[in-house]
Amino acid sequence: MAFDDLLSANRAFAEDFSLQGFDGIARAGIAMVTCMDSRIDPLTMIGLSAGDAKILRNPGGRVTDQVLVAVVLGVTLLQVKRVMVVQHTRCAMASAPEAELQARISEATGSDASWMTLGAITDQEATIRADVHKVESHPLVPDEIEVGGFIYDVDTGLLTPVS
Repeated sequence: MAFDDLLSANRAFAEDFSLQGFDGIARAGIAMVTCMDSRIDPLTMIGLSAGDAKILRNPGGRVTDQVLVAVVLGVTLLQVKRVMVVQHTRCAMASAPEAELQARISEATGSDASWMTLGAITDQEATIRADVHKVESHPLVPDEIEVGGFIYDVDTGLLTPVS
């Protein structure tokens, strides 16, 4: 079966499972919006563990409408006090304009993808600042919530704040 290896690994994981009964709050008070890129280990890169933070992942680490819903839930119900918006170096979403990415998908699938909004990033720092502003200015995000933008270097592991 296609998932047997993963189910086997899950059974091994469950043998030492330590989060039973946990209430789902963000114990460290952190939410991170970041990319789905497999080179990013969001909790480990900021010294946290399972249960410490809310991790919201999507292509490019963008603050979308659904991400804003999750942030609002986090800051109002799940004890999130700080929100990190983290994009990264060598991101596919920042590698080409929207139309080019759509064309690549169309070519790979044989179906037209021009209708699909991908969220290509033409200027990472400007995009991060705009996404941070989306969170800070949302009417359901209290003013005392700290929001920061960062670029994660996939070659060094370092986070750089974006002012």
